Amino acid sequence: MPGANDRPTLLYRLYCGFTAMAQPLAWLTVLKKLRAADVPENRQRERLGYASLPRPSGRLIWFHAASVGESLSVLSLINRLAESLPDAAFLITSGTPTSAALIAKRLPPRTRHQYPPLDTAGPVKRFLDHWSPDAGVFVESEIWPRLIVESHQRNIPLALLNARLSEKSVKGWKKRPDTARFILSRFSLFLTQNDKTATNLVNIGAAPDRVLPGTNLKAMSDPLPVDQATLQDIQAQIANRPVWIASSTHEGEEEIVLAAHKTLLERWPDLLLLLIPRHPERRGDIATLINDAGMTASFRSNNETIGENTQIYVADTLGETGTWYALCPIVFLGGSLKEIGGHNPFEPAQAGAAVITGPGYFNFGETFSPLIATGGAVEVQNSTDLSKIVAHWLSDQNALQVAQEAAQSCVNTQSDALESVINTLCSELNLYTQDPSSSG
Repeated sequence: MPGANDRPTLLYRLYCGFTAMAQPLAWLTVLKKLRAADVPENRQRERLGYASLPRPSGRLIWFHAASVGESLSVLSLINRLAESLPDAAFLITSGTPTSAALIAKRLPPRTRHQYPPLDTAGPVKRFLDHWSPDAGVFVESEIWPRLIVESHQRNIPLALLNARLSEKSVKGWKKRPDTARFILSRFSLFLTQNDKTATNLVNIGAAPDRVLPGTNLKAMSDPLPVDQATLQDIQAQIANRPVWIASSTHEGEEEIVLAAHKTLLERWPDLLLLLIPRHPERRGDIATLINDAGMTASFRSNNETIGENTQIYVADTLGETGTWYALCPIVFLGGSLKEIGGHNPFEPAQAGAAVITGPGYFNFGETFSPLIATGGAVEVQNSTDLSKIVAHWLSDQNALQVAQEAAQSCVNTQSDALESVINTLCSELNLYTQDPSSSG
């Protein structure tokens, strides 16, 4: 029945009522986190919908992401959109201080960053009144019902980009089919990470003609920045020692990495492991693990240098991963030896590295599949597997070069995919002001 999805469901009304009552507590919780991160007061109030920046004149395209990975994944897209849409400005909202800090370092032209409003009446209204975006793009699984519904009520065309749904989310939405259809019908376009998500979205109520399987946007991100001064300094400290990297490691994975490194040290006594924990605040636990394993370490956060006896250099800082990747062509990517979902393999591949992963990379399945199939990435199950592939690449430069070239070839294929995403977004959200083929 036409218009059936336009009526708010009882569950949506209950959600609005509950979030209104919970707003004071939600604000105190958010405020505590922002203050702990030394976020200025005027920026704290962005979560209440009070903008800290003026709205630019002309068209404004708004991207909303959850946190670090999602935020950084849209920066390359905004850069390319800025070329295609020279009259448009851009707003990116993300909820964490870490993401705000990293975005500030890589902010594209004509782009502003703000924290998103709490999903309640007052903050949402103030946010939309001030920014009045001409289109909104929500990234991954960032579903804020009130923000979505009220944006649609203002005739702001919306897209869900890089859409990803966990099995738990799918089961939950299937139990609430009317509300799922009501929320999903606010979107003009869904660009999914893979075919499975596309099917799931249709099954829970999305209009099939609005759902398009795409690719993982994180695989199309611009290369991570490299600080040349830091790179040269660390290269001088390392000198001619062999190096390998374990990046974005999580709790329960460092033990496996350290066991592999201990095995490798038997053959290469001067081998250096550059360990990049996903959460630097775990440095105390990591120091204990290294000490218990009988190895020596220097910590970046303590401004410690790499000495002759340093066996592990712990890069426990944020925003420097691109510099570390530039140091070494062998990268094990964490979040994969446990059921965490993995991390973006194209970041090390863009830097020229061959990639190693555990089996738990399900969030990047469509990205890892071609990498593994072509030999640009290798899957390992345990510390023995890990030490064997690192040893293979350390001892056979030809094999390492073949893997590096395979990884780079997969990276090169993403440019066309990004162009396709841009064309689809512009077409479905009516962003083109002229024929795209005639724009510069």
